[in-house]
Amino acid sequence: MASAQSNVLKPDHHAKRRHFIFSEEHEALRESIRSFAVKELAPHAAEWERTTFPNSVFRRMGELGFLGLDKPQAYGGQGGDYYCSIVLAEEIVNANSGGLAMGLAVHTDMAMPPILAFGSEEQKQEWVVPAIQGQKILCLGITEPDAGSDVSGIKTTAVKQGGHYLINGSKTYITNGHRADVIVLVTKTDPDAGYDGFTLFLVPMDTPGVIREKRLEKLGMHASDTALLAFQDVIVPESSVLGEVGKGFYHIMWELQGERLIGAAGCVAGAQRCFERTLQYAGERSAFGRKIGKFQVIRHKFAEMATKIESARQMVYCTAWRFANGEYPVREISMAKLHASRVAVEVADECIQIHGGAGYMTEYGIERVWRDMRLNRIGAGTDEIMLEVIGRSYGL
Repeated sequence: MASAQSNVLKPDHHAKRRHFIFSEEHEALRESIRSFAVKELAPHAAEWERTTFPNSVFRRMGELGFLGLDKPQAYGGQGGDYYCSIVLAEEIVNANSGGLAMGLAVHTDMAMPPILAFGSEEQKQEWVVPAIQGQKILCLGITEPDAGSDVSGIKTTAVKQGGHYLINGSKTYITNGHRADVIVLVTKTDPDAGYDGFTLFLVPMDTPGVIREKRLEKLGMHASDTALLAFQDVIVPESSVLGEVGKGFYHIMWELQGERLIGAAGCVAGAQRCFERTLQYAGERSAFGRKIGKFQVIRHKFAEMATKIESARQMVYCTAWRFANGEYPVREISMAKLHASRVAVEVADECIQIHGGAGYMTEYGIERVWRDMRLNRIGAGTDEIMLEVIGRSYGL
């Protein structure tokens, strides 16, 4: 007869059951990307903080099929679902380089989707096919010196002259701007048409008049190159228009939703990795005769962080499920991006505190996590813009 004690359910704090949105194939992909990141990328992370990561990373990831996980097989992609992109965003954090993750995300989840969604067959063959192979690098040009969160304030113009367009203006904070082969460029084609006066262009970066002015210095994301660009009398043919003339604002607003959700997934994964590294440190570091993790004040810090991370993770996964199933949940995407980016910064900051003086040193890499994560509360829509989107969604 079984004892009463044997029938008592006991908590399993180490269960590894996967979330319902992921299949065994996703988990196999996860292991593959993690192994690649740990073996081939992480050993160079410190060096790339000083030099930026090389273009060979794109080529290598193209060879492995990691640049087109959810892209159509007709263009060389793997034909996977949206969750494959979530897996990539989560596992690339094992490279220990936020700048590298940012550069890849711009390529795969910011610049490539609008070409696939709105581009002509010729444009897809010219840019998407080699981009998936890692032979061509993409960037996205939205932000300007006087227009960031206010996309409607963009001043870069594209004036039609016969069978071509003449582009003038500037863009700033452009990730991959110094290495890219082409830019998805947001321009104003009709200054009197309001939101219907914007148009996207695919502009090769070697076109006369495209000037890569300087590489910008940043608080974090040092491994990625960030450019200030100028466009001086740049002539492009009509075939360079991406999507519909006058619909560029709507095209780019659609693109931002996928970008924000992928960014949120990366924030959660980055926070989780920072948490785990700090948990290990708390189990090794001694003070006042015992491991610091045994002090209630430290234990409660981990409890708070774990709860925040899990809340952000469930929000991202649930919203990703809705997005992958054909919904357009802008409110929830905005919430996920806002919450996950805040949690990531809070966790990184608390992990520095737990490390004490060691956390402030570059040796442990925790300070780098904070510096890299801080951008997520600004890029792809600031906290304030996310709050505005959420508030307005309730009719306020």
